[in-house]
This record gives sequence, structure tokens and C-alpha cells, in this order.
Amino acid sequence: MGRRLPCPGIDLKYLTPIRCLVYNEKHGISQVKGASGEMERSIEIEVRSTEIDELGHVNNAKYLEYLEWGREDWYDRTGLGAEQLSAKNLGTVLVHLKINYRREARKGDRLHIVTRPKRKGNTSFVLEQDIVNENGQLVADAEVTVVLFDLTKRKSVPLPAEFGPIFEEAND
Repeated sequence: MGRRLPCPGIDLKYLTPIRCLVYNEKHGISQVKGASGEMERSIEIEVRSTEIDELGHVNNAKYLEYLEWGREDWYDRTGLGAEQLSAKNLGTVLVHLKINYRREARKGDRLHIVTRPKRKGNTSFVLEQDIVNENGQLVADAEVTVVLFDLTKRKSVPLPAEFGPIFEEAND
């Protein structure tokens, strides 16, 4: 297991030293600091009854949806949202997703979906995502590979230069 970090009230046994979640007791996780600095984003959701399976916990497929919501927020906040990209005749396509389910989530749980850039290639980039419960425990983590896609030619295209700063710290 990873080592415990100086973040009061949060179990960080699965998180690395560069991912210290700063906990605010009144509002949940209020700020996330990591290797990617300002390029790391977090959204909060509450598990609804329609997301629960017959075992009484979140169905595995719902975690993929939660991760998508986190990515959509990350895209919008980094200037890579659907509207911004489609204005350039571009879009993003998820081509690979690796997920680890670490612990269950149940109805009413408040979850934080944390998204950060990991690295970029020529036509693709990789995002790391964590789903963390209100106690700071890692519920699931994923690594997602996304390709930049030309909407007219219907094929991948090289990432433009403006993507560089987003992944600069992550690639160090």
C-alpha cells in the first residue's frame, strides 16, 4: 500500500504522494492538488437509488458513467470541451479504458471524481481518474486513453500545439 500522507481525516493508502486530497469537513473535498497542478479537476456526485444493483451497491457500469462526467467537466474547464473542439471540426474518442474497482459505493454516498492529465502522444492523450468517497477512500481508479478525431475525415489527427501546456507538468 502507498504511504499515508499528511492530510487530516483522510485515508490515503491507495494514493501517491503527489495526490494529496485536501479535506474540508463542511463541504467535502474542496481542492485537489497534484502533479498536474491547475489541470487537475474534481466534481462531486451523490449516488442515486437508480444506480444501485441487486447487491445493494453501485453497479460496475455506473462507474464508467461517473468517469465520463468527470472527463466532460475536465474537458470544459481546460478549454477542450465539445463546443470548443467542434468549432475546430475536432472531437475526442475514448479508445482505451482500464479501471480498478477498490471498494463499494452505496446509495447516498457522496463521491468525488478527480481527473488529471497523465501524458500526451502524437494523436492521443492519457487521463488518470480517481473516484474517492467522502471519507477520502479510493473507490475506483482508471486510466483513459483518448484520441483527437477529425469530424470530417473521421480519423485521428495530431494534437495541436495548444495541448502542450496542459500536459507539460504531467510529462515531466
